[in-house]
Amino acid sequence: MTKRMLIMLIIVGLLFGGIFGFQIFKARMIKKFMASNVPPPATVTAIQAGHQSWQPELNAVGSLRALHGVEVTSEIAGLVRTVSFKSGEAVESGRVLVRLNADADVALLKSLEAAAELARSTYERDKAQFAVQAVSQATLDSDAAGLKTQEARVAEQSAIVEKKTIRAPFAGILGISTITPGTYLNPGNPIVTLQSLDPIYVDFYLPQQKLSQLRPGLTVTATTDSYPGRTFAGKISALNPKVDPDTRNVRIEATVANPKHELLPGMYASVRVETGSPRDYLTLPQTAVTYNPYGESVYIVEQGEKGAMSVRQVFVTLGETRGDQVAVLEGVKEGDTVVTSGQLKLRNGSTVVIDNKVTPSNEAAPEPKDQ
Repeated sequence: MTKRMLIMLIIVGLLFGGIFGFQIFKARMIKKFMASNVPPPATVTAIQAGHQSWQPELNAVGSLRALHGVEVTSEIAGLVRTVSFKSGEAVESGRVLVRLNADADVALLKSLEAAAELARSTYERDKAQFAVQAVSQATLDSDAAGLKTQEARVAEQSAIVEKKTIRAPFAGILGISTITPGTYLNPGNPIVTLQSLDPIYVDFYLPQQKLSQLRPGLTVTATTDSYPGRTFAGKISALNPKVDPDTRNVRIEATVANPKHELLPGMYASVRVETGSPRDYLTLPQTAVTYNPYGESVYIVEQGEKGAMSVRQVFVTLGETRGDQVAVLEGVKEGDTVVTSGQLKLRNGSTVVIDNKVTPSNEAAPEPKDQ
């Protein structure tokens, strides 16, 4: 081998060695670059799944209705002479509220009473004469008919005079009235509202699918935004025997104690109906569940190598919901750490860091909070 060929072989060797070394260097640089671009752990909130005792219940929004409630009116026309009540006053059944001017009616009543007395005297006299056959049976029958006619007229006029005095038909609380002495009332003109407030009814609707869980006597709890944090207890008193064919809902009436008259007719209330004995459920915040067309899933946090935490996606079977919570029937065990927020950036095997400084609400009966 000549010296020239040796030099050429050395040059070719150096060339191929450089190319090979460059490829190795390039592969190491790419690997280093990829290693330096591993995404950081995702920050999530998490909670340990645990069992809670749930009271099975149905929820609805109802409307309050008075036990008895009317607009007091006059049956006949007349001029108001006296007003015997104050707006907002509590009254007993039969209490006089308004008296209409009845002077002419009373005078007519006295005239009719006098005519009836005369008819009675005539009947008694002819009855004595009929006993000795001084008058005929036809005369006595005519006197009896005349007496009954006069007594009927007296009864009719007495009823008119009585209607001039307007009374409370039942015990309750009066509303606000603008009726004053001198006001002329026509039949049907409202005088004042009268409402019996203790107890009070709550009317609400539930779907027909829940009908098998309902019966009179079930405990009802009503709440209203007029009294935050307060509850009013009652019981179902009646179920409508007909389902609304348009909505397929059944109307339910509950009776709620209202001794302080805090609840008023026309208010709305949130209603909870206890439908059975308490049950034990494994619960999670509803925010922990990811809903997909192919099923619901959650991410369970697992301890990985070198202390790193990663997540595993599992499908779950859900049960009832209550407030912010949902019952998990299958897929999660008690003590599992489940991600409650931050799922959008996760996939199977993603590393995570748990930060529970701010966590989603997990209340069984959440209430609005003023900010």
